[in-house]
Amino acid sequence: MGWFSSSSTKFNWSLLSDHNTLQDLVKLSFSKKVLIFKHSTRCSISTMSKNRLENIGEDSKIKNCFLLDILKYKEISSKIESDFKVIHESPQILVIENAKCVYHASHNEISWDRIP
Repeated sequence: MGWFSSSSTKFNWSLLSDHNTLQDLVKLSFSKKVLIFKHSTRCSISTMSKNRLENIGEDSKIKNCFLLDILKYKEISSKIESDFKVIHESPQILVIENAKCVYHASHNEISWDRIP
C-alpha cells in the first residue's frame, strides 16, 4: 500500500524539534517561504498527506520544509498555534512568510496544487 509505506522520494525534510529551530525558520521566512508540516505518526490520514507532499520530489514549490512530530514535540506545536494564530489540527501545513502564516490547510486539503 503506497499510502503507508516509507517514501522513497528525494524529498528533504528538516526536523522541527526545538524552539531554536522554530526561531531559525521564522528568520528564514523573511527571505524564503517556509512550510511546516504538523504530523501525527499514529494517524493514517497524516501519513497519507505526508506521502502526498513527498511524492512531488524535488519539484516542490517551497524548498524549506520542516516536519514536526506532534506526538514527540507537543510544546512546539502549541507554540506554533500561539505564534501564528492558527488553531491546531493534524495533519496540518502552514506556509510562513515574513514571520506570518500566509496559508494553512489540514487533512485532505493538503496538496501542492493548493499552496499559493
